[in-house]
Amino acid sequence: MSLISSKKLLPMAFFVSLLLLVLLSQSNSVLAQGEEPTDDDVNRIAKQLYCPVCESTPLDACPTEACRQWRDLIRQMLAEGKSEDEIKQYFVAQYGARVLSDPPNRLASYAVPVIAFLFGALLLFRGFRMWIKPAESEAVSSMDEAKPVQQDEYIQKMEEELNKRK
Repeated sequence: MSLISSKKLLPMAFFVSLLLLVLLSQSNSVLAQGEEPTDDDVNRIAKQLYCPVCESTPLDACPTEACRQWRDLIRQMLAEGKSEDEIKQYFVAQYGARVLSDPPNRLASYAVPVIAFLFGALLLFRGFRMWIKPAESEAVSSMDEAKPVQQDEYIQKMEEELNKRK
């Protein structure tokens, strides 16, 4: 009986060892995910962020000590398993939306300055038109107000002479 059971145990032991081998090979890939993120992983996110201290400098290219610390923070957050969006949201919460390379609301950030410029140009255009050429109704009413009821004889003669020369 021990001979029969050892014959049955051999395939069973082979199957268990094969199963353990497969499971251990899978655990290596899980352990590989916990490794330190590469510089490429950090720079992929850092390119999408601007340095909150320096004006218009991407975080991946900024040489300041603060930016190096922020890149280390990105590396640490990646090692903790945080996603790219979570890291961006952290920086937005800390430093505001100005750290994002892409504005959160593209339509508003591009349309508002254009609309404001066009509105200002329209106001300037109307202002210059009113300044240079007053409306006809204003011109007629101002001429009526300019004529005195009684004019001096001398002024009347001067106006007649001027009108003849035209």
